[in-house]
Amino acid sequence: MEILLELNLKQKLATRLGTILLATVIFGAFCWDNALASLTLGAVVALLLRNPTFVFALVMTASRDLKAFQRFVALNIYLLRKDRGGFTVARCFQDQARRRPKKTCFVMDDRHLSFAEALEFSQKIAGYFSDRGLERGDCVALLMETRLEYPCIWLGLSQLGVITALINSNLRGESLLHSIKVANAKALIVGSELLDVLVSLREKEQLDEVPIYQYTDDEVRGVAGHDLLPGAVDLVTALKTQKKLELPSAVCPGEARSKLLYVYTSGTTGLPKAAVITNLRFLFMSAGSYYMLKMSSDDVVYDPLPLYHTAGGIVGVGNAILNGSTVVLRKKFSARNFWLDCDRHNCTVAQYIGELCRYLLATSYSPDQQKHNLRLMYGNGLRPQIWSQFVRRFGIPHIGEIYGATEGNSNLINITNRVGAIGFVPVYGSSLYPVQVLRCDEYTGELLKDSKGHCIRCQPGQAGLLVGKVDARRAVSAFHGYADKGASEQKLLRNVFTSGDVFFNSGDMVVRDILGYFYFKDRTGDTFRWRGENVATQEVEAIITNCVGLEDCVVYGVQIPHVEGKAGMAAIVDPERKVDMDYLSVVLRGSLPPYARPLFIRLLDEIPRTATFKLKKRELAKEAYDIGQLSDPIYYLNRDGIYRPLSQEQHELLRSGKAGL
Repeated sequence: MEILLELNLKQKLATRLGTILLATVIFGAFCWDNALASLTLGAVVALLLRNPTFVFALVMTASRDLKAFQRFVALNIYLLRKDRGGFTVARCFQDQARRRPKKTCFVMDDRHLSFAEALEFSQKIAGYFSDRGLERGDCVALLMETRLEYPCIWLGLSQLGVITALINSNLRGESLLHSIKVANAKALIVGSELLDVLVSLREKEQLDEVPIYQYTDDEVRGVAGHDLLPGAVDLVTALKTQKKLELPSAVCPGEARSKLLYVYTSGTTGLPKAAVITNLRFLFMSAGSYYMLKMSSDDVVYDPLPLYHTAGGIVGVGNAILNGSTVVLRKKFSARNFWLDCDRHNCTVAQYIGELCRYLLATSYSPDQQKHNLRLMYGNGLRPQIWSQFVRRFGIPHIGEIYGATEGNSNLINITNRVGAIGFVPVYGSSLYPVQVLRCDEYTGELLKDSKGHCIRCQPGQAGLLVGKVDARRAVSAFHGYADKGASEQKLLRNVFTSGDVFFNSGDMVVRDILGYFYFKDRTGDTFRWRGENVATQEVEAIITNCVGLEDCVVYGVQIPHVEGKAGMAAIVDPERKVDMDYLSVVLRGSLPPYARPLFIRLLDEIPRTATFKLKKRELAKEAYDIGQLSDPIYYLNRDGIYRPLSQEQHELLRSGKAGL
């Protein structure tokens, strides 16, 4: 198959280059006396001889780059107009609502809000909290599960210039308290479904100074567990008699760059950090996918993702707020109901994130899974190993894979259905677009420098650290950091190519091919070194995942006393203990070099993960292979290449450095 693809590629190249050469020769023959024609012919021939790879890439990607250029220009014109016009997200939404007041804005289950109703609700929120004395620059923490009113609440607060901290509804205890305090919240709006989360904090007198406004849906009012928290204000009742507060007609210059939201990073390690989202940043993140993937206001977008995070709460919800599309929400993602929801609401676009596509593939096959009208699914984290299978099984015409971090400026997008690619930059555009790939030590993540002390750009095929140049003047490359300024500085690299330049460190290792496509390789820090070789966890995870039937799997390095480097360990979700270890042994022997094969395998019921489905490797790495502390089965790779249960004797030999490693 690979040979056929290579031959096909060479045939295409030969045809295209032949056409260019023939056209140039004919042009030169008819216009030989013309100096310009002679120069053109000479330039083309010289370029072909000097850099045939560049010419090949240029020819092969011409149509792709033209399409991307047109859409990117349209996006930047939109952002420039909004920036110079001082447009906030709330003002953009007001324009959309007045243009299509009766159209459905948000849908969830059997309820829906029209654009006019959503605007009215947000204006009542603005009026109510204005009467409470909140003003520009204050912050309100929002802690609730997905509901129709969720985006309307922070839209209303933003009319006042109040920043809303979107708190992860899965947080508890110290992490929750930290998220509220790091934002310096002046008030807390909480959904009645999460009251029990606050009770323990109030019992410890850790939230006494923060006013609490409780939002209780009418259908659960009076139900046990949804009673009004002592000292809290019943927000729903208060809003029924509240007058609307409309935006002033005058637009303030520079308003688009004011703070809008705090969105918390996932916190795979340590406590969550509050990333600053300005109005212009929101416009860029939401309008970016809208323009680059050629979406329209007629689309019905299925958004089953949590609204406290970037993907669901900005990129997804923004389709309604900025573009006038209808957005279908779901309280919690359900693999069983995903396609039913898309069919029921006649969705044309759907979002995905992280592992959701694999969860969908793991469901039992049904012909109804292709009974939908989706023309596009977009998001981030679709693994190359299941990409083609996912598209074929569910009949998805187009996949839009997006790369970007909540706080980052290293943004890429794949608009061409290129399997496995997280995006691309034209081969001639590396100096125009702010994304670069830098040479670094794959194990430590330390950047490699040249003789002048500057960083080195990676060549195609070389893995390196993805960074984005920071330019506060442009929406596509600005970095607004975190509420904690110290944390912001830690993400920046200075004096990368020239003195004084600044780049955002994504922390991700990527590879770029000769056509300008980027492919995710690993997180810096995830790669570990064993037997003098670097082990890329993504590659090992992909092989094991396919072998064990798409079950969750993470690979990480663990320390063994008296041995250099870290040995590989894989954790596999297998609550029924059905994994065939003999078969897995054979597959890994045939697929991986000896140094990349995990020395240990742990079977567990569930892998700890963040609210956005990212797997928490660090916790597993700390637990390692200690059979004295772990009740899960631990398997050890024996000298004959077979995984067998780790015995107490083997464990003692490992701890004493006598295992012969």
